[in-house]
Amino acid sequence: MLTCTISTKSILKRTLRTIPLFLLSQSTTAMSTTTSSPKSNSSNKAALIFLHGLGDTPAGWTSLSSQLPSMQPSLSTSNIEYVFPPADTIPITINGGMTMPGWFDIFDWPIGVGCKNDEDGLKKAVDSINACVVKLEAKGIQRNRIVVGGFSQGGAVALRAVYQQQQHEQESSDEESKESLPFAACVNLSGWLTFEETNGMNDNVPLLWGHGSYDDKVLFDQQSYGVAKLGEMGVKSVEDSSYPVGHGAHPDEMVAFAKFLDQVLFPKDDSCKE
Repeated sequence: MLTCTISTKSILKRTLRTIPLFLLSQSTTAMSTTTSSPKSNSSNKAALIFLHGLGDTPAGWTSLSSQLPSMQPSLSTSNIEYVFPPADTIPITINGGMTMPGWFDIFDWPIGVGCKNDEDGLKKAVDSINACVVKLEAKGIQRNRIVVGGFSQGGAVALRAVYQQQQHEQESSDEESKESLPFAACVNLSGWLTFEETNGMNDNVPLLWGHGSYDDKVLFDQQSYGVAKLGEMGVKSVEDSSYPVGHGAHPDEMVAFAKFLDQVLFPKDDSCKE
């Protein structure tokens, strides 16, 4: 099971799922990581794009490609392509302007309801997800078979990419049809809401939102606030749960994650059961 240790002694240990606090310059080289079965051409192929948190790299979460299938065999790499894109290394305001891997800048600490957003950084992060989607579609994996998720900062970006990003104008009717497909689902682990209205096109996309009840970095009330606001915006299916942990992933949360993916990507047909 995936576990998380909150440390005040280290910034970029890959076993951590925590936001760095020290005002130190980080030099981290990260490459986008994709895990899939090389000869799988099934039309039912799906994908999970999962974004790491601030100060982390894809290596912090690539074990999902083995851990999730251990809980739900349907999530094997023969059925799912796992994509773990890297954030750029950027200056972070709460880190005194020193650099570390981050999807966007952070201005307030801890991150509570009403925190200031880095709109330019968020838009750029969403563009990174869109680039991953285009590559997956080129492999024959349609948007409605793609789950977008992330932890902390990554979760905030995932929410925006799925529910708030505006549809891009396309040059052909075929591309318009492809673009209009909704995502399969969204997963937000210990992230937060960064927008006030949805695009109205993905309101039926199911969301899993897990959060640590002792989170003192992305404060726990971000979850109740975000879930309520999304409901007001029209998002219809939100599964939210909390766990006795700080800013990190809990083993039970990973079980719920795997179950959620199995249900949205490989729903069981009970019509023949008596």
